[in-house]
Amino acid sequence: MTTIDSYNPADPDDLVISVPATDAAGVAEAIAGAREAQRGWWALGAAGRSLALTRAAAAIEGAADELAELVVREVGKPIAEARGEVARTVAIWRYYAQAPFAASGEVHEPAAGQGLLLTRRRPYGVAGLITPWNFPLAIPTWKAAPALAVGNAVVLKPSSEAVAVALRLAELAGLPEGVLTIVPGGAAAGTALIGGADVISFTGSTWVGRSVIAGATERGIPVQSEMGGLNAALVLPDADIAQAAAHLANAIAGYAGQKCTATSRVIAVGDAYEPLAEALAKALAQTPAADPSAPTTSCGPVINRESLERLTDAIDTAREGGATVLAGGAKADRAGWFLEPTLVEAVPAGHPLLEEEFFGPVAVLVPAADLDEAIAIANNTRHSLSTSVHSRSLDVALAAADRLDAGMIRINAPSSGVDFHLPFGGAKGASYGSREQGQAVLDFYTASRTVSVLPAGEY
Repeated sequence: MTTIDSYNPADPDDLVISVPATDAAGVAEAIAGAREAQRGWWALGAAGRSLALTRAAAAIEGAADELAELVVREVGKPIAEARGEVARTVAIWRYYAQAPFAASGEVHEPAAGQGLLLTRRRPYGVAGLITPWNFPLAIPTWKAAPALAVGNAVVLKPSSEAVAVALRLAELAGLPEGVLTIVPGGAAAGTALIGGADVISFTGSTWVGRSVIAGATERGIPVQSEMGGLNAALVLPDADIAQAAAHLANAIAGYAGQKCTATSRVIAVGDAYEPLAEALAKALAQTPAADPSAPTTSCGPVINRESLERLTDAIDTAREGGATVLAGGAKADRAGWFLEPTLVEAVPAGHPLLEEEFFGPVAVLVPAADLDEAIAIANNTRHSLSTSVHSRSLDVALAAADRLDAGMIRINAPSSGVDFHLPFGGAKGASYGSREQGQAVLDFYTASRTVSVLPAGEY
């Protein structure tokens, strides 16, 4: 029997969980069970679904310490961030617990005569969710909670490297049998889920995301796909350099850069280059890769050996091409998959570090003569999710925000960070389909129906 084995990235000998992999038949069975359960879930009505989601939030909150420790152990997230993720997860469940009471349509005047014209939104049935390991509580929650709130049942395929967290989350949620089902598995399970669910939401790598989009669109079902970003930070000469460096160090090294909103390109405009290079290199040196269970750690391990090797190989080839490493650049001297936070300058044009998302604590420092050139560099990517702009001038910052392609633009703040009550998504190849989170996602998980009500007889 094939198993899903999840190991601790800070201690690769520590097997967190081993569970049977769900095959295509198992996924089909889960979808069938979810379809049956959805009818009862929808029949609960708004009050019943709201109460169930509220109770899920309370149960998760009650297990906060346990969940935070499991997140640290399974995906290597530093404990301070893990606790923050648990708190955000609870808040998301509570936020969407109110969604069942939201208006689900509108009333319109008929074109002529008496009667009513109504629009009503109704759940698709079974929502298939495919989620990554880097936010093992928050991302499954911000997909599942709104889908459940509007009346869908959910079948969730988590990353194989976060399966223990997903199983515990579903257990704590305590929803009726079949309403929230976890199917641990690999690519075959994901393909089966896309082939049987009624609506699909995916977060992960670009190449997998494109196959998800293709599979869903071939079936004609709604799909949203979040595929990361090659995010830039623009630092203007008038910026508070010390503050900007602190923000950038957080966005580069926080959780070892394993966030789709992490900064991977730092664009220093004009005279900002030299002081920023010095301040940022110093800030990264003061953020070492360390034990994720320690309360002061910001940068823990990367998720696995393959990720570490891909990152170190990229840094080495950049050096060979003439780049200079200003901070970090090597594996940390400790067991586990740790890379010291790294800043590189003079990376040759066309190098993968300038064109691909590496998902690690590595950033490239790039000069720009002026704001126009900085914006052109920032926009020169297929994966434009989040961009930060650092300047004391509100006029300059707002003008830059109007011209940047990114789905999220943060002024004098790290590029990393998400407000769960607002729409989330990128531009270009970073995202496909409707936005996640906020109220916008409620429409994604429902279909609109137009109902015409005419008098039964003449009046």
